[in-house]
Amino acid sequence: MQHNRIILIETSTSLCSTALCEDGAIVSKRISDTPRSQASLTAPFIQEMLAERGLSARDCSAVCVSSGPGSYTGLRVGVSTAKGLCFGAGLPLVAVDTLETLAAQAFADGLVPDGCRYILPMIDARRMEVYTAVFRIDGKRSERISDIAPQVITEESFAQQRAEGKVLVIGDGAEKCREAFAGSDAEFVQCCPRADAMLAPMMERYEKGQFEDVAYFEPFYLKEFVATVSKKQIF
Repeated sequence: MQHNRIILIETSTSLCSTALCEDGAIVSKRISDTPRSQASLTAPFIQEMLAERGLSARDCSAVCVSSGPGSYTGLRVGVSTAKGLCFGAGLPLVAVDTLETLAAQAFADGLVPDGCRYILPMIDARRMEVYTAVFRIDGKRSERISDIAPQVITEESFAQQRAEGKVLVIGDGAEKCREAFAGSDAEFVQCCPRADAMLAPMMERYEKGQFEDVAYFEPFYLKEFVATVSKKQIF
């Protein structure tokens, strides 16, 4: 019997997370919140998941990776690992954006409160800035209705959505909004996106054959990486 097995990789924030899906269900996963562990743990995690089921990458049907936004280094590690698997085993590549993963994670973990109208995923971008977008809830799923963009959180942020009713703020930038959204009907879930939460949006793309060009795919950083020069005088 032919099985659809897909490797999922989520390294866009401080969490290093991988999962293995078989026929639409997660059968294995690995997570580490050790800072800056993506480079050292992503590939070993994938090897462990495959080995425990007696598989190799060539037994899989595709690789799914986070397309960002998020950490420059984390995204580079995830995408480089995914491309290596795709080229080495001849697999197609699926990409899911980080904010969509967080919105799906809210449903998968049962975090969407009754009467909630919008999900506001927030990826920390330092200071009071986040990467975010608006997702409108439609039954047991949500749909992104705004562009993904960096935004400085103030008391005026997402005023229209907050005025319409309850909102769920989720992500590693969620707590930045608590004080600014005081008085609103909002719930806050401080968390990082996980690979297993990519399952629903990944399966939708996979079944539609929405694959990326492995050679040319690049993650969505939003901001350009800027190398800084140390002010410490060594000599």
